[in-house]
Amino acid sequence: MKCSICSTMLTFLLTTAWLCVISSPGLTQTLPFASGDLMAGSGNCALCHDNLADQTGADVSIGGQWRSTMMANSARDPFFIAKVSTEIERYPALSSIIQDKCANCHMGLAHVEAQAKGESTLMFGDGFTNPANSYHALAMDGVSCTLCHQIENEGLGEPETFSGHYPIDRETAKPDRIVYGPYGNSLLNPMQSASGYRPEHGEHLTESKLCSTCHTLYTPTVNDEGEIVGEFPEQMVYLEWQHSAFADGGDDDRTCQQCHMPAAPGGVKISSIPPNLSPREPFAQHHFVGGNVFMLRVLRDNADELGVTATTAQFDATINRALSHMENLGAKLVILDASAPAGRLNANLSVTNAAGHKFPAGFPSRRAWIHFQVEDANGAMVFESGRLMDDGSIEGVDSDADETRVEPHYETINSPEQVQVYEASLMDVNGEVTTTLLRAAGYLKDNRLLPRGFDKATAESDIEVAGGARQDADFIGGGDVIRYSVDVSAYAGPFTVRAELMLQSISHPFTRDLRQASTEEARRFMSYYDQQEDSAVICSSAMLERVEKTTAIEDWELYRD
Repeated sequence: MKCSICSTMLTFLLTTAWLCVISSPGLTQTLPFASGDLMAGSGNCALCHDNLADQTGADVSIGGQWRSTMMANSARDPFFIAKVSTEIERYPALSSIIQDKCANCHMGLAHVEAQAKGESTLMFGDGFTNPANSYHALAMDGVSCTLCHQIENEGLGEPETFSGHYPIDRETAKPDRIVYGPYGNSLLNPMQSASGYRPEHGEHLTESKLCSTCHTLYTPTVNDEGEIVGEFPEQMVYLEWQHSAFADGGDDDRTCQQCHMPAAPGGVKISSIPPNLSPREPFAQHHFVGGNVFMLRVLRDNADELGVTATTAQFDATINRALSHMENLGAKLVILDASAPAGRLNANLSVTNAAGHKFPAGFPSRRAWIHFQVEDANGAMVFESGRLMDDGSIEGVDSDADETRVEPHYETINSPEQVQVYEASLMDVNGEVTTTLLRAAGYLKDNRLLPRGFDKATAESDIEVAGGARQDADFIGGGDVIRYSVDVSAYAGPFTVRAELMLQSISHPFTRDLRQASTEEARRFMSYYDQQEDSAVICSSAMLERVEKTTAIEDWELYRD
């Protein structure tokens, strides 16, 4: 009798929660309730793990925060889809390899289910992106709950689990499948009864090695004949972190989760069912923010066509978190000093990286640069380096004007045609510039800002500094110092110096490449791109006024150190 009453109550509570999920105002779509033998859509989890609040009363619902992130929309990301389509267009013989590789991390729920059954893991045609495909709903759920929380603590942080080789139990049937969480003493019921998964404590859910499975990614390298001849370190976020002060066992230790899943204030009742749960802490908020504000805006502004499950308000909240994240845990620009005593204005700028990996991180379409300006006493522009153009190009940058060239790394800039761009520029097997990922065999230039404690002299080849920054004594772990020297002899002072650190998720060479492609996916993405007002965001800015003899910030030696 008691079990029957509990079962009836559980059914009532879950039905009430389901009605709350499907009736949330402003939602374009509900979270999916699809379920396979191994995986389940996020809607099943949101039934109990939404409607959560921290000790201040703020909403910290897991599904509510996650659904507007790039993780949740990894399968819908139109730039990702466009880039995959162009790689296939250029190397159709490698289509199945490309699609399997990319679906493995971007459409993980579907990939695991299909692979376990020996079925197709293709994305296009009749594959996962096709609404008629039986795994479509799971595929579109992106990097979802039952993927990350089912990863076993076997070989994590080691090469055998990199490139999407996350260890998942493919044998145990529901309701005995284990999902790991950060807490001990988990309630076996109602979770096991309601979801078919058995909760267990897994400390590895709080460790960076969990993230290493997809954020240490090697992709195939092909030669001029289209043959695979090696592999390329496409993104090495985990290995960069490992080589930094954040992973050396010192006081600066910080994991991926601590930055990208910040703890909520106080304890949180981690499930709305049963209602008498005790709060747990620390509670990791599912923010998953980085610097990809541009793509979040594209997803928000094309929600209906892309089938996103988040509201405009939820996307706006995630965008604001991302902007705040970059301000506090990204890179910061400071004008250390400036002087113009004899017709030449000299300024020293410092850019520091607070992230635990290179900045910008991830896919090599991302770049940051310094927009530097000098104005005279009348407000007239004396000098400008790094002006962003309407088409997303940067005035004076070699790679934007000529697809065969790369903008050098600079220690001193004295011409508007010189721009300090922090980026990773790909080269093919012939040492020539490329934006085709399959052609990438190495980096002609990688001067992305290094995390604190990163020793460029001892970094292994997959994460090494490439190009002129290797010889720059001011380009070190934690940031860079760069000098500007401007002829102001024809202008009246005092002068105003302004500087901005800009960030672009998709650089002009990559958008130019997509415009040259003929796939429908590339055309669709570029239509979204062209609708956006801004292709870049300002990460940090600084200004010094009334520069005549010497003007400096206080304690600038601290920034140089």
